[in-house]
Amino acid sequence: MRVAVAGCCHGELDKIYETLALAERRGPGPIDLLLCCGDFQAVRNEADLRCMAVPPKYRHMQTFYRYYSGEKKAPVLTIFIGGNHEASNHLQELPYGGWVAPNIYYLGLAGVVKYRGVRIGGISGIFKSHDYRKGHFECPPYNAATIRSIYHVRNIEVYKLKQLKQPMDIFLSHDWPRSIYHYGNKKQLLKTKSFFRQEVENNTLGSPAASELLEHLKPTYWFSAHLHVKFAALMQHQAKDKGQSAKATRFLALDKCLPHRDFLQVIEIEHDPSAPDYLEYDTEWLAILRATDDLINVSERLWNMPENNGLHTRWDYSATKEAMNEVLEKLNHDLKVPCNFSVTAACYDPSKPQTQMQLVHRINPQTTEFCAQLGITDINIRLQKAKEEQHLCGGYEEQDDVQSNDSGEDPSEYNTDTSALSSINPDEIMLDEEEEYDDSIVSAHSDMNTPSVEPSSDQASDFSASFSDIRILPGSMTVSSDDTSGSPVGKEGNRGDPVELGDGKDLTKVPLKRLSDEHEPEQRKKIKRRNQAIYAAVDNDDTA
Repeated sequence: MRVAVAGCCHGELDKIYETLALAERRGPGPIDLLLCCGDFQAVRNEADLRCMAVPPKYRHMQTFYRYYSGEKKAPVLTIFIGGNHEASNHLQELPYGGWVAPNIYYLGLAGVVKYRGVRIGGISGIFKSHDYRKGHFECPPYNAATIRSIYHVRNIEVYKLKQLKQPMDIFLSHDWPRSIYHYGNKKQLLKTKSFFRQEVENNTLGSPAASELLEHLKPTYWFSAHLHVKFAALMQHQAKDKGQSAKATRFLALDKCLPHRDFLQVIEIEHDPSAPDYLEYDTEWLAILRATDDLINVSERLWNMPENNGLHTRWDYSATKEAMNEVLEKLNHDLKVPCNFSVTAACYDPSKPQTQMQLVHRINPQTTEFCAQLGITDINIRLQKAKEEQHLCGGYEEQDDVQSNDSGEDPSEYNTDTSALSSINPDEIMLDEEEEYDDSIVSAHSDMNTPSVEPSSDQASDFSASFSDIRILPGSMTVSSDDTSGSPVGKEGNRGDPVELGDGKDLTKVPLKRLSDEHEPEQRKKIKRRNQAIYAAVDNDDTA
């Protein structure tokens, strides 16, 4: 099965699908599936734009609304997770996942599905320690604090994913798992993104929650975006039992959708030929959703997940055979994800702009149907009830604004947090003092033409080739001996057979092709930082 993976989409659906069409013409066959690693920007109208955490001058409608309205249809099944620049009110309608447009599926806050027998999981958002232990308390209309906290990962989603026991083929996250940079060509990464050096040396770059999931799930592939650079790594896990073979995860991060950038990669992934060619629910995941339904929290209160420490009567919420059979009964043994997309908000009309469109906290019929089938709670209905009873979306507004500036004080189960790091990313446009939000949001054009590095071992060569079967864009980041000699990859990695194309050619010997110009400007745009003192103290969500 040919799977295309995209980094930060930034609403550029037309350009991504056009690139896929070009790849199909140049490649050995059609693309079967597109996976998008966040910043998808499913913006339907002007109200959705106001819910996206970017400065007003960078709010652009882009092209998603054409797919939402039915004017266009995605040419390939598209699955995506949320990032930190999203139409958060739209995605909030689908906490357990659902269709945002025909043939375009959102995985939800966290989710697992199957396609052609390939198991695909993911978690939306980015990690911030001060919000990690809170419930999902945000609801539209958002204030200056909640428009950011709405996309911060919560411990409940990580806890659910850690109940999974069955093998995972592919996992998606927006921000990188912390420490993953030690398993790839770290030297080339720091050459390309020198401003990461402090965080890499301190081992604070990336998400500790995602790192925890990587250790637990051990998926075959893990795809990320967020940092706007292409980077490949191979993490060799240690076997739990002596008789078991050790698993390995192939990690790939991709850039954002811009010309001359490494934003897309096509990979051949083994699938079950007898499996259906439509999207299916995952029984283990649904059983876990049912088991953890009582743990749902819609308050801002900090809380910990149950664990085996003598304080909880139950801490194991993994799926039993009986629980999975109950799920099958509830779904009438039909695991097909229903094609039940429906329009829930007015669609943007270029001829009739509506800048004052009202922002409404909506209940999506897809979520209503899903929750009714499984007998679980619709988080948005719970939120609305809490709002009515406790004035949830009004009474905490001032308190939220204060807390948002206190990014490092709330206790967390993780000792470090990168939310207040002062590293300057020259690939960013920093917000002016008068901007509405504190985040640095949109990237400026910069030199990202990363040349391929010749691997110095067979293992590195084989691994690099596996992410290069159809060179959509330039320069795979390879694992080289100077960076892996002291890492688990260099010590434990096993050499594999050369990856081959369909005609039997060794990929390491095939000339590389790209779909854009080979030359890039050598000079980065210099960006003036006007508010450095405040910027270093606020919740700097956007390293990317």
